[in-house]
Amino acid sequence: MNTILIGLQWGDEGKGKVIDILSKDAAFVVRYQGGNNAGHTVVVDGVSFVFHLMPSGILHPEKTCVIGNGVVVDPAVLLEEMQTIEKKGITMDGRLKVSEQAHVIFPYHRILDGLREKKRSNKIGTTGRGIGPCYADKAYRCGIRMGDLLNKRLLKEKLKDNLKEKNEIFKKVYRHRGFSFEELYEGYLAYGRRLKAFICDTSVLLNEATAAGRPILFEGAQGTFLDIDFGTYPFVTSSNSVSAGACTGTGVPPTKIDKVIGVVKAYTTRVGEGPFVTEFSKALNEDIRSKGNEFGATTGRPRRCGWFDAVMVRHAVQLNGVDSLAMMKLDVLDQLKSLKICVAYRYKGKIVKQFPNDLEFVKNAKPVYKEFSGWKTNVSKIRSYDKLPVQARDYISYIEDICQAPVHIVSVGSGREETLFR
Repeated sequence: MNTILIGLQWGDEGKGKVIDILSKDAAFVVRYQGGNNAGHTVVVDGVSFVFHLMPSGILHPEKTCVIGNGVVVDPAVLLEEMQTIEKKGITMDGRLKVSEQAHVIFPYHRILDGLREKKRSNKIGTTGRGIGPCYADKAYRCGIRMGDLLNKRLLKEKLKDNLKEKNEIFKKVYRHRGFSFEELYEGYLAYGRRLKAFICDTSVLLNEATAAGRPILFEGAQGTFLDIDFGTYPFVTSSNSVSAGACTGTGVPPTKIDKVIGVVKAYTTRVGEGPFVTEFSKALNEDIRSKGNEFGATTGRPRRCGWFDAVMVRHAVQLNGVDSLAMMKLDVLDQLKSLKICVAYRYKGKIVKQFPNDLEFVKNAKPVYKEFSGWKTNVSKIRSYDKLPVQARDYISYIEDICQAPVHIVSVGSGREETLFR
């Protein structure tokens, strides 16, 4: 069975833990979009692993992990992550495959990312990792791909063309000195030599695996409302983080996808700029941020926190074709006397239940809430869904009804064992 696991909010939903759990039933675990702007945290036996490019399935022996063509790869970050993982006793042993068609992040992408953000009046909140500029080069058709790092002549030709244009932009627009061809050329040839054994045509690999009946788990990064098309544009990422991106980002056709699992927090979080209809008051924001350790795994930035937004999640369920939900961090809400779920937006006297694409609407909308009693009980030691307090089950049941998808997984802590299955 081929399964896509996708975030249904603004990322940081806890996908890493679910991927780690589901990896045991997969032969391949595949990243299909984004870059090292993503951060998946997995806790195993009290040890935290944070992955930025590496699929979380690498923690499971005998699983093949794939970085698909839809990902943008910073080779320095990938090599560093590989070394860190191996130092913790986890060996690659031919288990990592990187698409020869994945585009490569260069230092000029990272610098341009930061310089553009500085010039903007309305900040996007970029991570500054060069993700957007790299995807822009892909669309401009001047990008350099992982396979190009193995071809001296082609890399030289493409890099010279890029620097001829980019150094002019850096010097004349940003007053930046630009970049040395020789330094980048030799550095990236060296990356190619070190990564040669891992680079291949991953679309062929994955389609052959599908034909042989070997299950694939597609690992989404970011979340639905950071999607370049369907997110709260322009406060989004630079790739298609919805489930359809798994097909274009790997070369596996949509007819070969069997199941889509959507991951949500029991509340809502957002990193960076952009509208947030259900955001908490300052005091509650700080309280939940502290209890939920809501700081970005990639940047360390504090996450903004708010009530569960069913308007968003219902729309995300529809966009992604979600079959079931995994609800994370239920335990963070343990001590609240009451909880709220946003069921609609109010704007200019109108009540709207469908998520709007108008940025001004979303910025100025007020939430319409349904209130629930809290359970005031520590749920982190509970190991059966039926043993959850009735108030917690009522809360989950209402989310299932309003979002039109069943909750099959509930997380009550960061460890593997702190997971309830229905």
